Amino acid sequence: QVQLVESGGGLVQAGGSLRLSCAASGISVSIKPMGWYRQAPGKQRELVARISTRGTVTNYADSVKGRFTISKDNAKNAVYLQMNSLKLEDTAVYYCNSVSDWGKGTLVTVSS
Repeated sequence: QVQLVESGGGLVQAGGSLRLSCAASGISVSIKPMGWYRQAPGKQRELVARISTRGTVTNYADSVKGRFTISKDNAKNAVYLQMNSLKLEDTAVYYCNSVSDWGKGTLVTVSS
């Protein structure tokens, strides 16, 4: 059974940083494309960043380019999202994704 468990969310001031982690079990992140999505209150879930199977290609939403970095550690079977220069509009529940599998999410709240 596939499990994706996110952690690292919390409350941070605007301009601050957080690092989200996604621990995977039941799959190997080394052979799967992985992604981070987010859903803000009253909005649809949107893609934040994704990383290719081999980790050589990354894509980002325009709103986070230059501020967020996705990476994966095959040895730890984990995926990360480094978030810098956080803005109020980054407040959302962040979800880890692998194709059709989803984690339960971790809440990121950015305050002024």
